[in-house]
Amino acid sequence: MDLEIQQRVKDLTEQYGAENIVVLLGTSEAESAGLSAETVTAGDPTYAGPLAGVSLGLRVYHILEPVIKAECDPAVYEEQCGMMEMVLDVDAISKEVSSIREQYSQFKD
Repeated sequence: MDLEIQQRVKDLTEQYGAENIVVLLGTSEAESAGLSAETVTAGDPTYAGPLAGVSLGLRVYHILEPVIKAECDPAVYEEQCGMMEMVLDVDAISKEVSSIREQYSQFKD
């Protein structure tokens, strides 16, 4: 997650409150999804950005997680995410993001 996005997430959380923010990721690998998920929950683990040492505890999901897919219009989801769902390791990505969410988020599922 780049520094500009970290700052935007931090600003929006300060403006609207953590209880009103849900972060939706779309990264293509489990490791990068996990790093982004950890950044918006526990703080930037690389200590390089605005969220270094800042624990926001935000709810975070990946677009390919079944719980998010179930909330989307099926035709739109297929058009926008169908190809990603076929070529990416959905199980690994979902497992990584859900483990970070369970470990760090103050908003448990």
